Amino acid sequence: MNLGELHHIGIAVPSLERALPFYQGTLGLAAGPAVTLADQAVRVRFLTGPGTRVELLEPTDDLSGVAKFVASRGGKASLHHACFVVDDLAATLDRLARDGVELIDRAPRKGAEGDVAFLHPRAGDGVLVELIDRASLHTGHS
Repeated sequence: MNLGELHHIGIAVPSLERALPFYQGTLGLAAGPAVTLADQAVRVRFLTGPGTRVELLEPTDDLSGVAKFVASRGGKASLHHACFVVDDLAATLDRLARDGVELIDRAPRKGAEGDVAFLHPRAGDGVLVELIDRASLHTGHS
């Protein structure tokens, strides 16, 4: 796999509004607009700084994967995933599946900033890994 640069880290939070003062005020990151991904039951906001991109994910219902993740950590914010850029995401997923890597997504899906797919945390020894297709990247949300 031709793994590219780290695109962002994702942090699941119970509330974007409660999380923003720390990331903006304390860390000095600039926040983009909130974007709702209804099919994933999350609202996200990207924050940027020099060489830094952080995605805050807030669940929009109590049944989503992100909601369960936050609940499993006592309702506290927690590192959720690491996202890496790849060239040709569909071909990368096919190659990973052939190599026996456990995938959550067998095909790309729409993310906040481009086409994405997730590898199962069991594949990453407990770490959720997101891949984003370089050709689909757009930065209108950050």
